[in-house]
Amino acid sequence: MTEFDQLYREVILDHYKNPRGHGVMEHADAQAEGQNPFCGDEVSIYVSFGDDGDRIEDVKFSGRGCAISQAATSMLTEMVKGRSVVEIAELPKEELLEEIGIPLTPIRLKCAILGLGVLKVALHKAKGTPLPEEWAGLDELQLT
Repeated sequence: MTEFDQLYREVILDHYKNPRGHGVMEHADAQAEGQNPFCGDEVSIYVSFGDDGDRIEDVKFSGRGCAISQAATSMLTEMVKGRSVVEIAELPKEELLEEIGIPLTPIRLKCAILGLGVLKVALHKAKGTPLPEEWAGLDELQLT
């Protein structure tokens, strides 16, 4: 394991033990939930928009699951605040995976992007943003 891998693992553990944006948001402007039935990860996302209705003012999540799913969703909440709805709807999963910083197996990849998928569904339901074609191969993730 390289020094960088160790550093990223420490960051992931910190986000898992001390999640950012964790909690339930009453009166959210957008909301969705999802789960990965293969490992039991569950994530609910709550979003409030700024006065312009186009920027993400705040985002929170609740859920349970493995360190990767919960840490990645914590990282995601920090990444998206202040960004536009369209920008997040178009956010490639690679940007989140780059933030995570360590190689992931195909099963762990699904854990890592669960929160991003749930966020995109929440934006789709609230604002009608398109769901990206890249999610077509992830049918086993249950996003509502």
